[in-house]
Amino acid sequence: MTATAATTTTETAIPTAEIWALDPSHTQVGFAARHLMIANVKGRFTDVKGTITLDPTSTPEVNVSIDAASLTTGDERRDAHLRSPDFLHVDDHPVIQFRGRRIEGNLESKFALHGDLRIRGVTHPVTLHVVSEGRATDPWGNQRVGYTATAKINRKDFGLEWNVALEAGGVLVGDEVRITIETELVRQ
Repeated sequence: MTATAATTTTETAIPTAEIWALDPSHTQVGFAARHLMIANVKGRFTDVKGTITLDPTSTPEVNVSIDAASLTTGDERRDAHLRSPDFLHVDDHPVIQFRGRRIEGNLESKFALHGDLRIRGVTHPVTLHVVSEGRATDPWGNQRVGYTATAKINRKDFGLEWNVALEAGGVLVGDEVRITIETELVRQ
């Protein structure tokens, strides 16, 4: 009589990275700045691309690129001025970039996304305050997730110095720029 030994193998699941691509048709990157110190001028960028890589074994990677020339405020003359060397200087600096470095909080609810924002060739740290809008599967079987993010920056930190002093006091353009991002990401 022979005995056979039973062998079992245990496979350890190796966590895999999830790659999420920004859906440009469901993404809005907007901004607002004070005008004449009495009102807000709002605008947006229409050409935005990006990916987020979530890897359980390392820091998430967030890479977003914005075509600076895609800026629109609804006024062609103002848009041309904002694209000029006085502001974004899109001929020399055609891309605005954000690179996420660290996430604090819960990706399923609220979190802070710390990263580096590069505008006009100048890079500064920026924190985006992000709210998860939920997850869904679209009619074609794609997994989607939605987020809304806000931040405030000082435009002068990025070399956007142009301004005009007003006769009654104050300036034509405020220094603080409020950024609002609404996006859907699609799992790849």
